[in-house]
Amino acid sequence: MYTNFQEFLTGELSAIKEAGLYKDERIIVSPQGAEITLNTGQKVLNFCANNYLGLSANKKLVEAARQALDTHGYGMSSVRFICGTGDLHKELEQKLAHFFGTEDTILYASCFDANGGVFEPLLTSDDAIISDSLNHASIIDGVRLCKAQRYRYANADMNDLEEKLKEAQAQRFRLIVTDGVFSMDGNVAPLDRIYELANKYNAMIMVDESHSAGVVGETGRGVTELYNLKGKIEIITGTLGKAFGGAIGGFTTGKKEIIDMLRQRSRPYLFSNSIPPLVAAAGIKMVEMMTETNELQDKLHFNTKYFMEKMMKAGFDIKPTESAICAVMLYDAKLSQEMAARLLREGIYVIGFYYPVVPKGEARIRVQLSAAHETEHLDKAITAFIKVGKELGIIK
Repeated sequence: MYTNFQEFLTGELSAIKEAGLYKDERIIVSPQGAEITLNTGQKVLNFCANNYLGLSANKKLVEAARQALDTHGYGMSSVRFICGTGDLHKELEQKLAHFFGTEDTILYASCFDANGGVFEPLLTSDDAIISDSLNHASIIDGVRLCKAQRYRYANADMNDLEEKLKEAQAQRFRLIVTDGVFSMDGNVAPLDRIYELANKYNAMIMVDESHSAGVVGETGRGVTELYNLKGKIEIITGTLGKAFGGAIGGFTTGKKEIIDMLRQRSRPYLFSNSIPPLVAAAGIKMVEMMTETNELQDKLHFNTKYFMEKMMKAGFDIKPTESAICAVMLYDAKLSQEMAARLLREGIYVIGFYYPVVPKGEARIRVQLSAAHETEHLDKAITAFIKVGKELGIIK
């Protein structure tokens, strides 16, 4: 049987390669940071990591994790409700709730699991989910696992959202779902206007803060802080795998009854191992560090503004952003791969994004800024972009 399936897969993979859509993985042999080393020995500047605050190899987080290895061991070998709940898990959940101004928090192995496990335990076929068209794949998959009625509104289009809310009045409960920062474009959801519509049409709100927590808002509390809505949003999901240290682990934080129900019925929580104690310990240290100072957020905001202004002045087509994501639009998939390859030769590590990650004809280089970047790193990247951009006829 596999012979026929093997032939089918071989053909599919060949078609992906011929279309210029095949994804190759580059291998890193150093800690994550502004400068990394590849297995080829080449040292490059990394502009494609979710390491927004530069904490992936932070010495304080590493030491907190190392101490937890000594005091709590390597893993829990259990799901949470059997014998996988440690004191570090509960402490991190409490600290995250305090950080976001919510009532309670539940930890998951990843935010993909958090989003995949949030809808089905809470909503039935009597209810409605109204989801932004550019929401992350994990939200899309989570919605598919739920029997609630599905509505989809155009990205950040409040007129369309209002129309969908009107249609959903026939359902019992309504949940508006949006990314805080949309990961491919870098735009921030208009949460203030979403909140107004939610109140008008008696709906709840869920926000995925994965790309906004640690980045957006004066102190990095995300879009709920940006729009002065801390404590007013029913459900927030997020990750420890981006700005918050870059390891693994996700969470849902919000109203206590919602979190309690997720502990009872959320399948990824009930049937997945607890996150390692060392990750929880590093997460606790991360929250403590972010509570003490805004230094990293301030540096990230400066770096983003500096890079954006220089790139737009050079003539690149840049999507407007209020986050640390800068989408350099190229529109052609093969061109995005060619540009990424040439930039790598210039010592700049970026990735071309194209269908199916983004819509067809919307290929781009996604640049992600970090507090770990120094001005000289930014200048080197801008110089390389200009050089390669001219070689490929992208700018004059």
